[in-house]
Amino acid sequence: MIFFEKHITSLAFEFFRKNVKTLSNYQNTNNLTKKVCGINDFFASQIEAIELLEKIKNPSSIASDPDRREYGDFQTNENLASQVAKYAFSKDTDFEFLLEPTCGKGNFILAAIKQSKSLKKVVGIEIYQPYIWEIKFKILNHFLQNKSAQKPEIDILHRNAFEFSYEKLANSTKDLKTLIIGNPPWVTNSELGSIDSKNLPKKSNFKKLNGVEAITGKGNFDIGECISLKILNCFQNHNGVFAFLIKNSVIKNIIQDQKRNFYKIGKFEKLNIDSKKEFNVSVNASLFTAQLNSAPDLTCKELDFYSKQHITNFGWYKDKFVYSVKDYDKSSIIDGESIFTWRSGVKHDCSKIMEFEQINGHYTNGLGENFSIENNLIYGLLKSSDLKEQQTNSYRKLTIITQKKIGQETKYIKDKFPLTFQYLKSHRAYFEKRKSSIYKDKPNYSIFGIGDYSFAKYKIGISGLYKSTHFTLIRPDKSKPIMLDDTCYSIGFDRLVFAQIAHYLLNSDLVQRFLKSIIFSDSKRSINKDTLMRIDFSKAFENLDFKIAKKYIKALSLDDWSEFGTMIKSDTHSKLNT
Repeated sequence: MIFFEKHITSLAFEFFRKNVKTLSNYQNTNNLTKKVCGINDFFASQIEAIELLEKIKNPSSIASDPDRREYGDFQTNENLASQVAKYAFSKDTDFEFLLEPTCGKGNFILAAIKQSKSLKKVVGIEIYQPYIWEIKFKILNHFLQNKSAQKPEIDILHRNAFEFSYEKLANSTKDLKTLIIGNPPWVTNSELGSIDSKNLPKKSNFKKLNGVEAITGKGNFDIGECISLKILNCFQNHNGVFAFLIKNSVIKNIIQDQKRNFYKIGKFEKLNIDSKKEFNVSVNASLFTAQLNSAPDLTCKELDFYSKQHITNFGWYKDKFVYSVKDYDKSSIIDGESIFTWRSGVKHDCSKIMEFEQINGHYTNGLGENFSIENNLIYGLLKSSDLKEQQTNSYRKLTIITQKKIGQETKYIKDKFPLTFQYLKSHRAYFEKRKSSIYKDKPNYSIFGIGDYSFAKYKIGISGLYKSTHFTLIRPDKSKPIMLDDTCYSIGFDRLVFAQIAHYLLNSDLVQRFLKSIIFSDSKRSINKDTLMRIDFSKAFENLDFKIAKKYIKALSLDDWSEFGTMIKSDTHSKLNT
């Protein structure tokens, strides 16, 4: 049956039916339910008791579910909650106090109660009233089935987790061995704000960001991270365990900020779960555990939740934040600054017009239109999905390059290339619809990500969209350089042999191990300019051998190898790449 919009078991229903007379005085009912299941204030008022009394007389089956985005509501199934509780109890067995700050339907609390014989006090906090009833009914049902089981004092509180006074609770439970467990919301403050949610924390700079960071993207914090840091700050001096199911990005932030926060927490573990299987959502999330009242740690052990297989240790090492301590230890020698400036490719935000294919001797754009224009401004174009081979000089797409540097006037096209000008002019409406402010007050048909470096004869490119750290050597097409789009990064060379040496260095075991050690593969853009600019080519060159390079570059001479080494120890090439 369903009361207060949520299920009540037949056993709990029969309990209230047998004791229906007590419902006329809710305090009497509260005294009775506390004796049976340990819950304080089962009913908050006489009105609630009367409502249950009426539903017992006239059972209802009205039910509704909240907007999952409103509450960041991805309820943990009973099996997963039980496994998480079991793992937490493997860290310590005699917990006396349990806190779940967003307890939802109560699966974690119930799992912990079933596994513990030492709990003295349980506190669950939940903002959604129907879940409050559901968890109370579940706990009541459990103790009706297990009448001899030890009953802790239980408070299920209808509160906002962001406004709750954790400091007061921490002070009152400081002498109790503590388990903090749960699954806080998997949304950000901006996502909740976009749907006008009331389930938002008060505006505060809880991460102590500086002025610039606080008003940029870094101010868009994760709700689960906000709750986690509040809890860790208040309960760090308790003896016990922290065990939260949270997004991987939150765990990364907690470990990264630990160098600044230096909370008394340690023995960190991140156990990867299958969120699609457990919650039917495509979110990278894990069980994050930490020992409270511990010597502060700066690294975290990553494992698979199901097999417990060790994957890596990530965190602060040699004053750097890295994904693999082991790999970084063996490759950190090349962590420095690249003499070559990595650039993202051409950006135009008008793909239906600016990108096209050559089919049966004519050009076909994204609108399906066939057209003919001069070849002078047409270049081959590679996208992230094209950078799979060791080297290439072929392409699927073509593009029009209207400028040789950002802001260059484009009026010349009308006089020199009338067909191209007419094509662009006939589609001017598409250019005017571009929303990015970078095109404001710029010449007609402007592009970005363009400069002298774009016209280097040879390039080494890498995808910024995919997780692979494979580099592709890009040769010109009939002496004409091939462009990359803005999802890719590249460096350029005018001499083939220099491009070949750089390509060999980048795909070497040393550089690949280094990239593996610093890249968090589940990041939104795991490969970016900042990461690539950390590759010190001079150090990589010093630690690799000419004889081995010769096996990969057949025409390589010792003079070429030495000349490349001299170049990367100077600033000459970096100036060419600016």
